[in-house]
Amino acid sequence: MNIREPFRCMEARTKGFSLVEVLVAVALLSFGLLGMMGLQASALKFTRDARLQAVAVGFGRELGEMMHANVAVAAQPENPYLGVFSGDPLMPERASNCLNSGNACASPIDVAHAQMSDWLARVGAALPGAQVTVCADDDPYDAHGLPVWNCAAPPPAAARGAIYIKIGWTRANAQGKLVTSPDDAARPLVVFPVVLNA
Repeated sequence: MNIREPFRCMEARTKGFSLVEVLVAVALLSFGLLGMMGLQASALKFTRDARLQAVAVGFGRELGEMMHANVAVAAQPENPYLGVFSGDPLMPERASNCLNSGNACASPIDVAHAQMSDWLARVGAALPGAQVTVCADDDPYDAHGLPVWNCAAPPPAAARGAIYIKIGWTRANAQGKLVTSPDDAARPLVVFPVVLNA
């Protein structure tokens, strides 16, 4: 028996891949790439949602600081900081620009009107389809612990309880359908409490 005979048999068996093997490998690679593309799309959506959430929290913190700085106005039961703000553009009931350079505000209430005009304009520009509710509220959550837009039984004076800044915007739900903030199914996505008498 020739000593090279077993090696020749092995060479014949390992010459290359069959067409079926190549097609199976390509199919498996395609499924893996499709899965990675879906994962990438989900990661981009979650990153966008997290960025908008962080922006909204920053806006809530900013409005809370403005209210603390102008507490004589913010503690009144009726003041320019309170209200339901929606639409495009996002504007207060009485717009003011007295904080712009070259202008002067005559009173703290005028300052509050100007602050809300500027703040709402920036919220509307940063959050798609933004809606804001600022109210004194005894119960900003429903029985399931989910935030609600409506303000239930506010205290007689805002300073006696917490004021809640509720912010929502248009975003995709779990099924991929866009839910705008005025929809019945929509809820505030950020609820920011502000306690003025702390």
